[in-house]
Amino acid sequence: MRFTSLVIELIRARARLVVWTAALAQAVLWLLVGLIFYRGPPPDLALALAYGREYQVGTELGPPLAFWLGDIAYRAAGNHMIGVYLLAVLCSVATFVALYRLSRALVGGQHAVIAVLLTMTVIAFGPHTLEFGPAVLARPLWALLLLHTWQLVGQGRRNVWFAWSIDAGLLLLTSSAAIILLPLVAIFAVANQKGRNMLRSFDTLFAVVVVIALALPYLVWLIRAERVTLNWGLHWPAVADLSAHAVAWGRLLAGLLLALVGIAILVVLNSRAFAHKEQDAPILFRPPVERLARQFVYSFAIVPPLLASLLAALFGLDRVLGGAGVALMMSGLAVVVASGDLIPLRQQRVLRSVWAAIVAAPAAAVIAGTLVLPWTAAGEVATTLPARPIAAFFTDSFARRTNHRLAAVAGDTELASLIALGPGRPHLFIDQYPQRTPWMSFAKFNEVGGVVVWRASDTAGTPPPDLARRFPNLVPEVPRSFNRLVNGRQGVLRIGWSIVRPKGE
Repeated sequence: MRFTSLVIELIRARARLVVWTAALAQAVLWLLVGLIFYRGPPPDLALALAYGREYQVGTELGPPLAFWLGDIAYRAAGNHMIGVYLLAVLCSVATFVALYRLSRALVGGQHAVIAVLLTMTVIAFGPHTLEFGPAVLARPLWALLLLHTWQLVGQGRRNVWFAWSIDAGLLLLTSSAAIILLPLVAIFAVANQKGRNMLRSFDTLFAVVVVIALALPYLVWLIRAERVTLNWGLHWPAVADLSAHAVAWGRLLAGLLLALVGIAILVVLNSRAFAHKEQDAPILFRPPVERLARQFVYSFAIVPPLLASLLAALFGLDRVLGGAGVALMMSGLAVVVASGDLIPLRQQRVLRSVWAAIVAAPAAAVIAGTLVLPWTAAGEVATTLPARPIAAFFTDSFARRTNHRLAAVAGDTELASLIALGPGRPHLFIDQYPQRTPWMSFAKFNEVGGVVVWRASDTAGTPPPDLARRFPNLVPEVPRSFNRLVNGRQGVLRIGWSIVRPKGE
């Protein structure tokens, strides 16, 4: 007896509805995880918001757009992380919707749904969903840039030049990976006749002018800061170190392949080897994919991860340049294109259950880690730190002791970043590396006053020796203890602190 599920019928009749439902469901899942299980922001997010609070044209973290938007979302939500989390999941939804539009233009609506659903299983689109920053914001911009590139090169739609230029300019303001992604787009356009014909129009010059106008402030900052390189402080490796960098490249490539394990599982389960012989599987049809479309998909599915991982290995980065989500954006679509014009969906119930389990697994892992890891004493989970109570205590204590608003915070960077999210949004000062926070210096910190914090190792709150050397006049206060979401075997969080009074006092 032939069985066709409601999902299959929806894919055939209402493909867009399936994509929106799946994307919104994943967004709601991660939003609930953040609201219920996160007492503090994910790693690096508090630091990113501290940088965004300064509205610098450029910083050592890279282009400024993601940091600005993060700060705007945080302030719009009344200094609550819900604003940033909502912005992050909206970026995720926008990514999948743009990818669906691109896939529909290349392989038709039915196969486009399969491409999006496969892409959602890529691990890169799971655990880091709430960690809003350049890597998260670059995903929808890259998806839109690919969509508009295909509309220009493959469909000859000159009316999207302006949208393409906006995508490219915003991508330059978001991620350092734009300086390798945009040349890849240009190379693909030049490599085929349709693209060369499109580039001969006057609209190309207009688009370039718009891109330069959008990115000009940041480009000027790069030139003034003498940082016209791939990223800050990065240098080409010595020949003697190439073998070590080759090993690092292998590790990064292995990580990217591991992120695709969800797609591999679904493809294997849908193969003939796991199907019942008597089963009459429903088939999803598409019109034949033209040669240029295949070249487009394979080019941007293969080259970006190889190049981004290679450059990251050469420059000693521990992550793929631009983020794994950008590098693997076209992976699901590439599998669909390679699968042929007819895709039978065997064992529909099994595929549906396994897909849901793969998409939900990262969230389940985050929840399990939050509740279980503290009992193993394997390491601190950053999201269990009580960010709001920590920030409220130190801002209030400084105001009561000095009758001034807390203007700056220094010491342990992780703790100081949390306090920088508190009332009044004090400036973050990274005293170990003052050049990383150019808006603050030791002289200015001593003038405006602030709080210096560290992780106390004793009940007296003795500061670490290196911190005491940088701040020789510290007078430690009684350490303050805070409960994590789950203390487990780690005990309470004990924070040592000292007040540096403003010079006016």
